[in-house]
Amino acid sequence: MKHVNTAPQSMSKRAALTITITFLLTIPLGVQARSVPILQPGLPGESSRLLTAEEAVNITDTSYSPDDVAFMQGMIPHHKQALEMAVLVAQRTNRPELGDIAGRIKASQSDEIEFMQGWLADRGETASSMSMTAQHSSHDGDGVMHTKMKGMASPEQMAKLAASESTAFDRLFLKLMISHHEGAVEMVEDLLDQPGSAYDPVLYEFIGDVKNDQLVEIERMHALLVTLSDDPRANLTAGLYDAGVAIKNLRLINTQTKPPGFIDPKNPRELPKEKPPEDPAEKLRAQTADVTENAAAESADEAKPTEGKDGRYPMLSFSNTDMAFSRDTLVAGNYHGFNIYDISAKSAPELISSVVCPGGQGDVSVVGNLLIMSVQETRSRLDCGLQGVAEDVSDERFRGIRIFDISDLRAPKHVGAVQTCRGSHTHSVVSGPGEDGNIIVYNSGTSSIREREEMDSCFDESPGDPRTALFRIDVIEIPVDNPGLSRIVSSPAVFADDDSGALAGLWRGGDHGDETQDTRPTDECHDITVFPAANLAAGACSGNGILFDISDPLNPTRIDVVSDPVFAYWHSATFNNDGTKVLFTDEWGGGTRARCRAYDPLDWGADAIYDIVGGKLAFKSYFKIPAPQLEQENCVAHNGAIIPVPGRDLFVQAWYQGGVSIIDFTDSSKPFEIAYFDRGPIDAKELVTGGYWSTYWYAGLIYGTEIIRGLDVFELLPSEHLSKHEIAASNLADQGSVFNPQQQFPVKWPNHPTIALAYMDQIQREGQAVVGDFELRKALKNAQSQLFSEVSDPLLGDQILELADDISAYDTRSRALKEVLGGIALALK
Repeated sequence: MKHVNTAPQSMSKRAALTITITFLLTIPLGVQARSVPILQPGLPGESSRLLTAEEAVNITDTSYSPDDVAFMQGMIPHHKQALEMAVLVAQRTNRPELGDIAGRIKASQSDEIEFMQGWLADRGETASSMSMTAQHSSHDGDGVMHTKMKGMASPEQMAKLAASESTAFDRLFLKLMISHHEGAVEMVEDLLDQPGSAYDPVLYEFIGDVKNDQLVEIERMHALLVTLSDDPRANLTAGLYDAGVAIKNLRLINTQTKPPGFIDPKNPRELPKEKPPEDPAEKLRAQTADVTENAAAESADEAKPTEGKDGRYPMLSFSNTDMAFSRDTLVAGNYHGFNIYDISAKSAPELISSVVCPGGQGDVSVVGNLLIMSVQETRSRLDCGLQGVAEDVSDERFRGIRIFDISDLRAPKHVGAVQTCRGSHTHSVVSGPGEDGNIIVYNSGTSSIREREEMDSCFDESPGDPRTALFRIDVIEIPVDNPGLSRIVSSPAVFADDDSGALAGLWRGGDHGDETQDTRPTDECHDITVFPAANLAAGACSGNGILFDISDPLNPTRIDVVSDPVFAYWHSATFNNDGTKVLFTDEWGGGTRARCRAYDPLDWGADAIYDIVGGKLAFKSYFKIPAPQLEQENCVAHNGAIIPVPGRDLFVQAWYQGGVSIIDFTDSSKPFEIAYFDRGPIDAKELVTGGYWSTYWYAGLIYGTEIIRGLDVFELLPSEHLSKHEIAASNLADQGSVFNPQQQFPVKWPNHPTIALAYMDQIQREGQAVVGDFELRKALKNAQSQLFSEVSDPLLGDQILELADDISAYDTRSRALKEVLGGIALALK
């Protein structure tokens, strides 16, 4: 082998490299830059532009954006208005808590203004690029200025605040300042939504501090504002079964907790599982303990169900939901199944049987001996098993309509099941059984769409795919004689555009402009309430309220559609007894959020009342409970029903932890509250989803399902708003011995003296006089005695007819009174 010496070659390479580096370092930077071109390409096909190094650096500078500058420029006058309000406090109130709030505002926002001004100055930006008025206000056609910056008070509100004092000042200050702080939080969130914004780490930390500080102050101010309310419902003490109570013009006659099997004895409040400790060692020990506990449970065939993301056990959710009534039977739905009660005793429902069949939603209806139940969750099983379904695709999964035979109330039988693409959130019994022996049901699915491998007719929301399961309702036929053959007969696209046929023909989602709600897109109906006597249905369909013609129940057609800028989610619909009005509810926050706080708008999460005029929905007014609720109480409009008092439109409604409220919307433009019941929050610290799911009037009483606590029964009491005759008249209403959610039949009243007296009380309450009032009331009292004894009295009948002739039929109520008097007179003969 020949030896080769490579050392001289290696040394020459190192020397050459050293010479090259030394040479390059001696070349001026400008010469280096000129020797390597920096190019900026243009549009496709265009020539590139040559840039200098300085230009290139400027172009790629991402230290801050125009949106960052605009945010800082806008937040400065925003903070200054808060300071103006805080300065007013010292001379207008002696409440120390308010003084503390004002002191914190003056200290923090002065510092933040100084920081924002410095941040802008350091970057060569001015503190304000235009006047506050020009930047944040506009004028309408009448020359009225409207403030646009989020949360800021108008000049009129500021003037009113300055002119107020004592408690009036305290309330207004807190409401305005809470809105002001919420506006600042929204401004931060809007900035973070902008591409390229808040890259500056100093700015990012600042806006995070602003948001966190404002949220803390909002909670403090709300807690103080609630204490200033005169409403007895404000600031009730917390407790599961011992919470504080406020009640007006109602009597609570019975309360029952949920039955065994529907309460977790280890967690009756259904509180979220405590978060693991932050300390790594403690966290590891907690995880190890959980693993050990699960292993021990598995060995004893008592394995824990899979824990959900919110810390609950999804297959062991025991929330009460909706109710249905038939004769002397009440069925209370539950995410875990349903419970059947005997209500013949009126004062105390008696549990007959409990059926465990998990799957949520658990909403129920009763038709004859069949019970229909909505099932939505992806873990529910066809066999009602407790173990759930973990696989993405499974033959064991059930989502849709379950059917039970309840001819034996102590032993209901599972006799039918209709699988649907999006499950069943709610359903509506439209008709039946008809001549063909079928019940027709509308199904509203609001959940995710199944995998096609599980149900091949289920297509997802792919744009342009006309087979999608979105934008539809399901029409289901249930054969009474063989419920096992129940099936979907059609899935009409009820939201399609009339002209183009596009399935997404209604509200596409988003807000409606400044100071409006972010409204869900219309791709589903949450509730569809049918009113077969008028061939109408009212749909609360996420982004729209809809009026349907159901003359052909298998093919509902859209008559009218409305939107509302303050509605977040159209949730439910209720007709009045005549079918001439619809009361829609807005489930702002989805039912799990505190939305009845002292500073929440009274037209958000509220009822919207519409008259039906010429087949069209005409908006009239909003109603929301006036009592402020705590941060620990989920509260928003939810399910309710008509109370059948002749001559009036009364509605009893659930507001979750806002309690029960009864309103009069006889004058659609001026609804008002006449009675209420409310408990304090379930827990003093945690917001636990609870309160009333539904409150319904049935056979003279009001029943309410409390999500966590159980079942309540109320009766109406006479008051300045409701006479004893009106209450007695409601008890004479013929309801047909059945009540199903989302199915309404007009009730009828007999020609009875009590009905006439109820009309007379109403006329008198309105300041009118009934001719011969004293004589007529005396005659009606005698008539009641005679009719009860089944004794005819032609002379008394003639007297009542003569008195009726003297009454002027000047409106609907007086005409109804004359008609009832005529019927009474005829019955006496």
